[in-house]
Amino acid sequence: MIRLTVDDVYQHIHGVCFKTGPPGTVGAETEWFVVDAADPGAHVPAGRVRALMDADAAAAGPPAGGSTVTYEPGGQLELSSAPYPGLAALHAALTADIARVRDVLAPAGLALAGHGVDPVRRPRFQAEHPRYRCMRDYFVSGGFPDAGEAMMCSTASVQVCVDIRADRADAARRWRLAHALGPVLVAAFANSPVRAGRRTGLRSSRQGIWTELDPCRTLPVLRDGDGGDPAEAWTRYALDARVMLVHTASGEWVSDPGMSFLEWLGKGEPGPDDLAYHLSTLFPPVRPRGWLELRMIDALPGPYWAVPVAVTAALLDDPAATALAEAATEPVADRWAQAARCALADPPLAAAARACFAAALDALPRLGASGLVPLVAEYAGRYVERGRCPADDEPAPVKSAEEEDPTCPL
Repeated sequence: MIRLTVDDVYQHIHGVCFKTGPPGTVGAETEWFVVDAADPGAHVPAGRVRALMDADAAAAGPPAGGSTVTYEPGGQLELSSAPYPGLAALHAALTADIARVRDVLAPAGLALAGHGVDPVRRPRFQAEHPRYRCMRDYFVSGGFPDAGEAMMCSTASVQVCVDIRADRADAARRWRLAHALGPVLVAAFANSPVRAGRRTGLRSSRQGIWTELDPCRTLPVLRDGDGGDPAEAWTRYALDARVMLVHTASGEWVSDPGMSFLEWLGKGEPGPDDLAYHLSTLFPPVRPRGWLELRMIDALPGPYWAVPVAVTAALLDDPAATALAEAATEPVADRWAQAARCALADPPLAAAARACFAAALDALPRLGASGLVPLVAEYAGRYVERGRCPADDEPAPVKSAEEEDPTCPL
């Protein structure tokens, strides 16, 4: 069996996580809370949702757009698109697949709700896979029980996936811009001011939860002006992170073995599969997986899920928009805390967001995505140009159907 060295880890990350190639593809992952339309405060059993979706797949086949349906530990439904050669094709395919899921759930009185954090229901762990049980145990043993449970069971996001790019210099530039965009994206799409029936004081409570959660695996990889080799930075991050769980050769799942991956390497034990699994348990806002996965955006209602996908891809893929975004985001690249709390009520973030949206709107036709311009312009006019975000639309909290937690860690 192959036993890894530190150099092997770097070579894997350089060749797999930062694999370069012809640019142009884009993908998205949309997470949704499933709610009972007649009783939004009631938990919907994950098994019920899975049974409905499995029955539909058996009768009609998989989603026509190629999306994959999976489930988060709290029962959130995730639709992960196939990679597409451009925004227009992705938008058409994922819109159709989301509509199909809605059509499957509606006769049962169920609906998809787009929020960064469940605004009504307290967390309920519904996962069956031992990976998720080990993850829950890890967060408990690490001193993050509340944030861990909330992250797993009460958060939802829109994740945008874009190419690394064709050469190392361009990949490094995109890596830096993706990180600098992070606070602007958190602020512009903040949609989680209420958690379990109580206001948290944040416009993006989802970002607040991730910030509180195990910094060795959730803080940004690129920090403190680090402009070096992205593969080296990700290698250091991965080596320093604690091992969350081990899947042994006998099939046993072991949670929190009490060591970093570098310390595990020192024992001469982990192999390539262990490294791949370890990397899948790291959750920074920008994660390299052979593409760049931007993970900091709150889930959004209705068709607005497509706006952060369009804006992000336009700013990263169009050269003129990239240059404008680099200039606009440089002053706010470290304003993660302000983005979560104030969103676009923070003047520097509001200015950066207006510049980024203008650049994206100008770029979309050049990327063959003119059809997305009206939706992005509508969102910009409703929120960005007014220094607002969806969190500012949130009405007074609705009482949960369950007993409220008298304290809110956020």
